[in-house]
Amino acid sequence: MFPAKMLARVNPSRISVPLKRTLSASVAADGTQKGRKVIFAVVTGAAAACGIGLGINMLRIEADDQLHPPHYHWSHIGLLSSLDHASIRRGYQVYKEVCSACHSLNQIAFRNLVGVSHTEEEAKALAESVNIEDGPNEDGEMFQRPGKLSDYFPQPYKNDEEARAANNGALPPDLSLMNRARHGGEDYMFSLLTGYCDPPAGVTVREGLSYNPYFTGGAIGMPQQLFDDMLEYEDGTPSTVSQMAKDVSVFIKWCTEPYFDDKKRLAMKSLLVLSFLTGIAWYYKRHKWSVLKTRKLAYKPPVK
Repeated sequence: MFPAKMLARVNPSRISVPLKRTLSASVAADGTQKGRKVIFAVVTGAAAACGIGLGINMLRIEADDQLHPPHYHWSHIGLLSSLDHASIRRGYQVYKEVCSACHSLNQIAFRNLVGVSHTEEEAKALAESVNIEDGPNEDGEMFQRPGKLSDYFPQPYKNDEEARAANNGALPPDLSLMNRARHGGEDYMFSLLTGYCDPPAGVTVREGLSYNPYFTGGAIGMPQQLFDDMLEYEDGTPSTVSQMAKDVSVFIKWCTEPYFDDKKRLAMKSLLVLSFLTGIAWYYKRHKWSVLKTRKLAYKPPVK
């Protein structure tokens, strides 16, 4: 294949017929190869656009299959607002007495509660109240021991198959990252827990399922779990359905983002430091450019 510049310097009248044919075939092959690349790029782009469009369409279909949760004014939404730690403590109680029978928290350990919702002594007592399988021992056997702060929350089932067998084939999801795994976060959690109702006319829910408009498809395998006065809060807060749903939603929010308060605290410190550095940079810029910006240009005509 000859470069275009070299071909331009060659006199066509001095090229023999076989050489002309070779050059023509080379140029044609080069054009064909470029054409194939262009066609491949166009086809690839069209396929990617179709895939993106299909994905967006599927998301719209899935979104139309459920009711979008309303936006609630949570106390931690503000720029300088932190999570309600009293609500986190109550939410842990709701999880322990209600949700932990089916749902796990694989990424939360008892030590994570220290300084957030419980003292170190309280967290130790909570850990010691459960038995953790450990081992093997000297005889090669597994054994049970009291929990420690470093232990993670115990799982309700040994494996996924046991969980499905106990819940009519449905697998209860882990709640560690549920706040980020569902669109709407804590709004979705609260709406789902308080949104159980009878199916509307024309909608049939098969036996073993419950109707919840905030769940995809409307039919959910988890029946309603929260009822008024089903538990007694340590601080005397009335245990209504909405209160328990709010508390456990805040608790799941903290489980998903245990660094939530630290992130805002770090942002405040960073803004203070950046403000101070911005003032120094502004003064340094004024100092360095003062000579150039205050100079005077004067024209002196040449002396004849």
